Amino acid sequence: MPRTLQSANGGEFSSAICKQTAKEAFLSVDGFQGDGIADTKHHGGPDRAVCIYPSEHYDLWQREFSCMLPTSTFGENLTVDGMLEKDICIGDMFTVGDAVIQVTQGRVPCSTISKRTGLPGLMKGMVNTGFTGYLCRVVKEGIVRSDSPITLLQQDPNHVSILYANEVYFQRPKDLEGLKRILEVEALAEEWRDMLTKRLEKLMKI
Repeated sequence: MPRTLQSANGGEFSSAICKQTAKEAFLSVDGFQGDGIADTKHHGGPDRAVCIYPSEHYDLWQREFSCMLPTSTFGENLTVDGMLEKDICIGDMFTVGDAVIQVTQGRVPCSTISKRTGLPGLMKGMVNTGFTGYLCRVVKEGIVRSDSPITLLQQDPNHVSILYANEVYFQRPKDLEGLKRILEVEALAEEWRDMLTKRLEKLMKI
């Protein structure tokens, strides 16, 4: 739940980024029961009910910054193995425990990560590599356990990977074809759809 934390430079900020490990939790359309959000403007909502981060990236960041990162450094709800951004597509559906989730967008890193870790270069590194993790909506509610397998239920036919979408979103804002390709995905989060549509419309006028 949200609480006051000390930033690396000695300041204070309110956040729920410091997630605690749980053996099981109920996952509703609004997210995991007992999981709070401090900044409801930029986090949470039906399209962003679950945040996932690949465990493989922890080794990369720990080597790059010569440090040990805490559990759920990025405020993710699920730290997963074998589900990298290059292999996961917007619209893909997975069973996790008794629940079903659907990938909706890449995660947009925020300054809270820098405040928590004291590593200002980490957020920039996430953006540059596209190793941001991703967000999901809940299609079916249910209990999720720490040892619940995550199984691909349905792959989106558009095959727009999170890594591709991140590259267009962060690195190629004027990529007309890339924007169109992402917007063709029916499962795309509404916030990304609105933003990318405006970006596309502006480019079409030029």
